[in-house]
Amino acid sequence: MATSTVLSNPVVKIGAVDLSDQCTSATLSYKIQALQANAFGSTGIAYVGGLQDNTLSLDLYWSTSASETYATLKSLVGTVIATVTIQGSSAATSATNPIGTLSGSFLSEEPVVYALGALTTCNIVLMGGTFAWAEA
Repeated sequence: MATSTVLSNPVVKIGAVDLSDQCTSATLSYKIQALQANAFGSTGIAYVGGLQDNTLSLDLYWSTSASETYATLKSLVGTVIATVTIQGSSAATSATNPIGTLSGSFLSEEPVVYALGALTTCNIVLMGGTFAWAEA
């Protein structure tokens, strides 16, 4: 049976700072590298899972208010970020509302887009780290 999900109150936190009210999109690429595990006599290519190779892209409004986008990100460029969490709803964590945690990702740049007649935005891409879903 087909279902659809409409996000009503998703949550994005960088460390302990809640940027949900500034975030318009979060795109997670949860990836495990495929490593070839072939040996002499193999008749087909065999793979095993290698290291995680994750990216998390966040589209954010560029707010310069205290504890918002600018204040949170200004000192994080070029550093490893301890944790970033994403969740589909602010409701309790459960099997139908899991929380995803990206630990130890790297933020290499902070591109800010200024456009006449539009809200200022930035898109950050967190690279690497370890990602896990939790249901409780």
